[in-house]
Amino acid sequence: MPWCSMTSWTPCFLSMLSTLVLGVSVPPGALDCWVFLSCLEVLQRIEGCCDRAQIDSNIAHTVGLWSYATEKLKSLGYLCGLVSEKGPNSEDLNRTVDLLAGLGAERPETANTAQSPYKKLKEALSSVEAFEKHYLDLSHATMEMCTSIGRARSAKLVGKDLAEFYMRKKSPQKAEMYLQGALKNYLAEGWALPITHTRKQLAECQKHLGQIENYLQTSSLLASDRHLTEEERKYFCQEILSFASQQTVSPGHKIVLPMQSFAQLRDLHFTPSTAVVHVGGVLSVEITICSQMPVPVRVEQIAISVHFSIEKNSYRKTAEWLTKHKASNGVIHFPTEPSPFPAAQNSLPALELYEMFERSPSDNSLHTTGIICKNVHMLLRRQESSASLDVPSGVALEDGAHVLKCSSVTLEPGANTITFRTQAKEPGTYTLRQLSASVGPVWFVLPHIYPLVQYDVYSQEPQLHVEPLADSLLAGIPQKVKFTVTTGHYTVKNGDSLQLSNAEAMFILCHAENRAMIYSNTREKASDALLRVQSSDKVTSISLPAAPAYHMIEFELEVLSLPSAPASGGESSVLGVTEPHRKHKDTQKAGHCMATTDHKVSIDCPWSIYSTVIALTFSVPFRTRHSLLSAGTRKYVQVCVQNLSELDFQLSDSKLVDTGDGTDLQLIPLNTKSQQRISSKQSVFFVWELQWTQEPPPSLHCRFSVGFSPAAEERLSISLKPYTYEFQVENFFTLYNVKAEILPPSGAEHCKTGSLCSLEVSITRLSGLLEVDKDEALMESDEYFSTKLMYEVVDNSSNWAVCGKSSGVISMPVAAQATHRVHMEVMPLFAGYLPLPDVRLFKYLPHHSAHSSQLDADSWIENDSLSVDKHVDDQLDSSSVKSRGSVHSAASSEHKGLPMPRLQALPPGQVFNASTGMQILVLPSKDDHVLEVSVT
Repeated sequence: MPWCSMTSWTPCFLSMLSTLVLGVSVPPGALDCWVFLSCLEVLQRIEGCCDRAQIDSNIAHTVGLWSYATEKLKSLGYLCGLVSEKGPNSEDLNRTVDLLAGLGAERPETANTAQSPYKKLKEALSSVEAFEKHYLDLSHATMEMCTSIGRARSAKLVGKDLAEFYMRKKSPQKAEMYLQGALKNYLAEGWALPITHTRKQLAECQKHLGQIENYLQTSSLLASDRHLTEEERKYFCQEILSFASQQTVSPGHKIVLPMQSFAQLRDLHFTPSTAVVHVGGVLSVEITICSQMPVPVRVEQIAISVHFSIEKNSYRKTAEWLTKHKASNGVIHFPTEPSPFPAAQNSLPALELYEMFERSPSDNSLHTTGIICKNVHMLLRRQESSASLDVPSGVALEDGAHVLKCSSVTLEPGANTITFRTQAKEPGTYTLRQLSASVGPVWFVLPHIYPLVQYDVYSQEPQLHVEPLADSLLAGIPQKVKFTVTTGHYTVKNGDSLQLSNAEAMFILCHAENRAMIYSNTREKASDALLRVQSSDKVTSISLPAAPAYHMIEFELEVLSLPSAPASGGESSVLGVTEPHRKHKDTQKAGHCMATTDHKVSIDCPWSIYSTVIALTFSVPFRTRHSLLSAGTRKYVQVCVQNLSELDFQLSDSKLVDTGDGTDLQLIPLNTKSQQRISSKQSVFFVWELQWTQEPPPSLHCRFSVGFSPAAEERLSISLKPYTYEFQVENFFTLYNVKAEILPPSGAEHCKTGSLCSLEVSITRLSGLLEVDKDEALMESDEYFSTKLMYEVVDNSSNWAVCGKSSGVISMPVAAQATHRVHMEVMPLFAGYLPLPDVRLFKYLPHHSAHSSQLDADSWIENDSLSVDKHVDDQLDSSSVKSRGSVHSAASSEHKGLPMPRLQALPPGQVFNASTGMQILVLPSKDDHVLEVSVT
């Protein structure tokens, strides 16, 4: 009985199932024939009972049968030798005869049908051409149906089967398209093993087609594919090396392939690390390449193409500017390139699996169970429209004028270090664009080096830089100044020198052992040499040692700015700064800042026809001020020297001389120490007593000088020019002696708080008529001259309460020892040793008017409506002026339109207050329950 003599596909299915269950053996291919016939009969029955619209709408349900039938027909073709290039052999023919015999006779109901499944199968197994026709028809029909319902993946799988069919038929040109489509699909979905398998098939196809470039590219991908065995990887790598050694291509022809599968760039390191070099300098570029090949590969040349550009105003870029804009370590790391192999499946979203149960609606019995995936749309989404993840071909090889090369390099599997060296020729910016490696005519190219990698070449003009070693230069002290000569593109020869024009008050000190250090552009010490310095009255010549281009010459010299007497009209340009008598806010604010003086030096350099002008600023270390002191008729000049610098000095040989023509003056120093130490921010006072054999002049011009040197040094201060300070003092005449005395109440031994005490003020004229008295306050009578004075008692410390009038106007005879006494009462407010109130004198200047004689002076004082001259000394108490002006409105309303007298302060030194500093004991009252004691 034939194994497949059934009248319909249902009995056939039951018979075949019984045969399998009973364990009856069937010939090879019989099962495939039965499945093929069953699928086509089902599809034929469906076509017979449905119209075309229904058939098209149910393609999603029937396409599986078409695919299954195609697969089984392919299996029969391989089994019967219908797919081989030479056709079936005798064994294949015998197997075919057995299968056809097993089919038996066709059923009567389909015997008259031209395209019955029985006839299709029998015809397909009868010849190679018939099999190819039926197999291709089924395959294309299946692919079209899969594509129409959106199952592109299934269509590509059928296409891969077609590619295998064409390869066995020795038609690689037809197989390539289907293999490329399947590979693209696998790459998009990330299936590693199918990708490797498909690439192997594609490599074979490309080799048969003679597509050398594509075959070498696929071979490089397979040689780096770790899903292959080591032997397979070596085979594909050897394919590349064998082609490169054969030199079968025309001379000069290059096959350019992507470098991604051959090797990967990991990092790059510049030496120097700033990636900045001068013209003619050597730059080292060290790269690390990780070879993906399984065996060592001898590379004829590894090159980096460089793009050269000149930026606008690039000549302004110095080495210092460029260095600030570069990475500090000079190392650049490159991101890991995308792997030519697909991502692992665990990189995809996790499966969201759930159980599924279906129950019967009638009795609720379970009749179906299974597992469904709810995020299948994420796992199986279409990606054909996205960019292919395969490595693109057609990489362009750049040919530029600037290339870094390294020849005869063996790349071992894994990391390799390669060093390029180049000598910069033109200034500008160099950008590394492309990395390439050649193995014979095969070039592996990394088209773009990213992130951006650049190095800069600069051309620098020779420069001279002069700077002090200390934070600030101090006048009068030898201090070191550093000279730095940056040679740039200039080569310093023997005999080249710097010519410095000497400033009037600044000198360059010459020493026998001045040495110059020569450094390379990277601050490496090259050599040192003796520095020759020759000085004349106007020029100082510094002979430079020979030095190559782009080096630095550094040496130190001592400079000295000599102190000098102040010039008239300027305060900031001299060492001694004379303070004006009138105080000013700006002067006080800047009083503790050092004055400065600038010395400009013109330097002629051998590399330029123009002179270089530098300015050295010297700070005056001292601030000097003077004052005239009085003790009765004796006069003293006090000079205060304040150290404004951070150093300690030793002062010696202090002198004060009269610069005028007077010979009757003696300056007697009261300082006993010949040397005095003045610390930082501290002051030292010098005092001289003035003695005249005749009448003193109206003013005196003096010059103060003192030798100085840093306290830490052993250099004698006398070796330096002394510090000088010129000034003028006036008002040597002491005209009035004011003495105040407080007496306790009558019968009491001490003053007590709350008790009235007697204040007696004695004003004594010490000399007769002088030139200073001849002003508008002087009045002449028949017997003598007199002047009007105003006295005022002021207690700024509020220790005393003045009872009665605190001021008044007196007529003082202009005669020696003329005395006027004033009595008033004061009350102590506190207990303790209290200082006496201050007594002030003013010149009382009447207004030049006819009405002034009609007014009583006491009424003026009583109404306290006086105009004070603007030349009143700063020591005039503002509170007393305010108190006098407090009744100005009442007085002005009473004497509106009347001329007002004026007050003029006596210059300092003309009034000697003998009571200054005196104190009197005040006891507390016994009935006070609260005791307040003032301690001053």
